[in-house]
Amino acid sequence: MNKLLLCTSLALFAAQAWAAPDMLALAKQKNCLGCHALDAKIVGPAYKAVAEKYAGKPGAEQMLVNAVLHGHVGTWGQVPMPANTDVTPAQAKQLVEWILSLK
Repeated sequence: MNKLLLCTSLALFAAQAWAAPDMLALAKQKNCLGCHALDAKIVGPAYKAVAEKYAGKPGAEQMLVNAVLHGHVGTWGQVPMPANTDVTPAQAKQLVEWILSLK
């Protein structure tokens, strides 16, 4: 394997490993954990269930970003997910990427 590719891959892995606590803190700060948990349904689905449902699905990331920013209802039942007006588009993208990375 090319040394540059190996170093880049290791750096990306390290960045993701460090990002998880930051993303959990951001989710807490933005009140996401009032309705969601990592591995248990509260009002909304567990983040791990979201990751499982959307794994590898084209367009899933953007759909979930839109759900965070604008709200959504119907995928997980009839309890609506309200728009989170406290989250910026960049934060929504980071949170969704993190959620989709959960196993």
